[in-house]
Amino acid sequence: MTKKIVAIAGGENGRPLPEGGRAPYDTESIDREIVRLTDKAHPHFLMIAHSQPTEDRQQFYFEVMRDIYERYGCECRDLKSTELEDLAVVQEKIGWADIIYEGGGDTLSMIALWKRTGFDKVLRQAWEDGKVLCGLSAGGNCWFESCSSDSLKIIHNDPSQPFIEVDCLGFLKGYFIPHSDVEATRIPDAKENLRDNGRIGFALSNCAALEFVDDTYKVLKSADTAFARKLYWKDGICCEEELNTAGSLEELYSR
Repeated sequence: MTKKIVAIAGGENGRPLPEGGRAPYDTESIDREIVRLTDKAHPHFLMIAHSQPTEDRQQFYFEVMRDIYERYGCECRDLKSTELEDLAVVQEKIGWADIIYEGGGDTLSMIALWKRTGFDKVLRQAWEDGKVLCGLSAGGNCWFESCSSDSLKIIHNDPSQPFIEVDCLGFLKGYFIPHSDVEATRIPDAKENLRDNGRIGFALSNCAALEFVDDTYKVLKSADTAFARKLYWKDGICCEEELNTAGSLEELYSR
């Protein structure tokens, strides 16, 4: 089966705002590409939202994404974190899905939950079965070996907490760095982590994504200002390169 992942670095999804009105919808072209990857006219969209801490927050996120993906012809359901202990429910919903989408939030706690419940293995099987795995921010981070995460800021409700490296699922090689245009220390901090862990980093702005289909990749952008860069250390120097529009994984991971 063809293996497909779309990792989105960030961007608003048109959610209702507490003060009234709605946030902009930044990722339309990327969402349409996710639907296209299924090769189905009316694919099944499954929202997991496990990076959110409560069932109410997961429900809110699902409702926002349901409104988006129903526009593109999808039938939509969700899988709450409280359902992960029920293997029959998990297997039924994952088996039904064509698209499995994780949203933004706390990467560290989400990965811990998945590994504790065995859901990481369920996701790997879904990927190997050809389902489109995708998501934004934490939902982009999770597919890589590791990522730059703001989980400590979220857990402690303290913006002064540092960004940290979180070990993720490892379906894709590399170190993912989301929101690289709007958080000033993301790239400098990531460069130091890359010196220590020896990995190749992918620094993406909001409205940028990496699409992986088997042994190829493609850069997706839903805004003219979006960027995707490769970071790596070579001969004691941290190199920073703009990623090509598309290419092979061999090229992507070359230094």
